[in-house]
Amino acid sequence: MKLNVKMLRYLSAEDFRVLTAVEMGSKNHEVVPLPIIVQIANLRHGGVQKCIAELARRDLVAKVINTKYEGYRLTYGGYDYLALKTLSKRGSVVSVGNQIGVGKESDIYVVADAEGNQRVLKIHRLGRTSFRTVKNNRDYMQGRKSASWLYMSRLSAIKEMAFMKVLKEHQFPVPTPVDQNRHCVVMELVDAFPLRQIREVGKPGRLYSELMNMIVRLAQYGLIHGDFNEFNILIKEPGIPILIDFPQMVSTSHANAEYYFNRDVECIRLYFRRRFHYESALYPRFTTDTNREFNLDVQVAASGFNPKQQKVLEEYLDEHGRGDQQSDDDVSNDTDSESESDDTDLSDSENEGNSGSEEKAEENVEANTSTNASVLSTTTAKLENITL
Repeated sequence: MKLNVKMLRYLSAEDFRVLTAVEMGSKNHEVVPLPIIVQIANLRHGGVQKCIAELARRDLVAKVINTKYEGYRLTYGGYDYLALKTLSKRGSVVSVGNQIGVGKESDIYVVADAEGNQRVLKIHRLGRTSFRTVKNNRDYMQGRKSASWLYMSRLSAIKEMAFMKVLKEHQFPVPTPVDQNRHCVVMELVDAFPLRQIREVGKPGRLYSELMNMIVRLAQYGLIHGDFNEFNILIKEPGIPILIDFPQMVSTSHANAEYYFNRDVECIRLYFRRRFHYESALYPRFTTDTNREFNLDVQVAASGFNPKQQKVLEEYLDEHGRGDQQSDDDVSNDTDSESESDDTDLSDSENEGNSGSEEKAEENVEANTSTNASVLSTTTAKLENITL
């Protein structure tokens, strides 16, 4: 779905209270009954009915009528607005610019913070390509009757933020993490190009060695990327590789660690042979080149992404493919993308949402519905703010 932030300015504080009430009610209900929304929102004089109708008209919630009762569920659009409202209050995102990337299960936008710095906003959208298969395998959803895509997307974003922080702290070449809320991650805008867009490399052997060394170093720190390919490697001047996309990372103690490690290595070997006509007999092996020296996988678990969340996301990734390679048709991040710019100011206006309810919902929600990230771009898109 395309992010449309222009409607954000028209939502009142009461609208956000009702939207947050639907999110909080989703913790225990696939479809939230209207009486529960009324109770959580706590608006006077029947204000919930008016607000919920307006939210449904804007596709921020969806009305569902089943055999037992009438209720509402949160849509991705509504979840986007809740996350953006929180990020805008923190000053992490105050305007949204061009969409610069779209992957199987994520959307990438250029944004600006309160100080005018350009950032990247990555919106995780699990389930975009996997709805039927996930719905047929419900064990990891703890018996729920429908896949909780929003909750899974939130886990994916939490994991990505946790890994980026730990990797950055240990001097790995990754974007600087800035902020995270719900299914959205804000990070540094890297002035680089995806490896898949680079046609020629002056010294392919040097770049090949750097990438193989990065795979080995990750393993020595207890981690395997799981999707180490031309889509998730950026190249900045003068030929410095930057690694992105971390929701599918696994520990070297994972049952399939050797398979994922070898696949990462083969992805690079195959790509260099095909694109740069370069092939080397030297490449790392999991059994001989991955002596663990550090335990970043343990450190990530201690940083906020707990084992229970890891287990849920692991089962999703194992079921639906960890780091399935994407073709040029699957991912588009060209700066002249066909998508139109929606440069919109998200600064607080007089129609300010209920921040206390939003923060409370952030901690408690396991919303119904939603990792495989795509690519950061090297755009310098102009952000022309629209004042609210």
